[in-house]
Amino acid sequence: MSAELRDGERLDDLMKSGRKIIQNEREFCFSMDSVLIAHFPNFKRRFKVLDLGTGTGVIPLLIADEVAEICAVELNSLMAETARRNVALNNLTEKISVVEGDYRLHREIFRAESFDLVIANPPYVPVKDGDSNKLHGVARARHEFTATLEDVVTAARFALKFRGSFCMIHLASRLTEIVAALGRHQFEMKRLQIVQPKAGRNANLIMLEAVVGANAGSLKILPPLVVHENDGSYTADIKKIYGLEV
Repeated sequence: MSAELRDGERLDDLMKSGRKIIQNEREFCFSMDSVLIAHFPNFKRRFKVLDLGTGTGVIPLLIADEVAEICAVELNSLMAETARRNVALNNLTEKISVVEGDYRLHREIFRAESFDLVIANPPYVPVKDGDSNKLHGVARARHEFTATLEDVVTAARFALKFRGSFCMIHLASRLTEIVAALGRHQFEMKRLQIVQPKAGRNANLIMLEAVVGANAGSLKILPPLVVHENDGSYTADIKKIYGLEV
């Protein structure tokens, strides 16, 4: 299927199974964060997956070969429409469904405990007093205007089966808040990986997997994922994730 681009749109190559993605340059385009978390889960072919806040649908497009079914939820009407166009463009309508809605109202959108895996690349930054009128565009999209950390974890728990997995990428500086939120909702963290912009730098992001109802302990801390070499080029690990030759 060919892409019919509208004003302000571009077509990008996902470098995965020949897939393309339409993005509107006036809206929030996906970043490396989405690509990283799409490669983090341990997938099984039978999995039914929920993507919370799908944007233009990049995560479902990247993982479609690995799982049985994906439900992608998006609040922004324009992005939800673009996500549906991307699903159709890549001939994945039988595997990926896009739902326009607010996952804070999860009881109205999907059935309780009906997914094996939930993935989230949520807004990272808490909204401070006075920020509401100062932030626009991409900066606004990265702040918790539409969903807080608690909202994301609550929705994930509602959606997941017992022993189901929740994978999320978030700010490293909020790790203690994340652990506390997971504990309030019957999650136990089982895998953790820090993301560093360069070797020797402080981590700016974390990726985690938490399991509903798992026993405490046995946390696996993975080797750090370093994004850039000292010269600014991508590391071998990042090139592998992007499907580039190493």
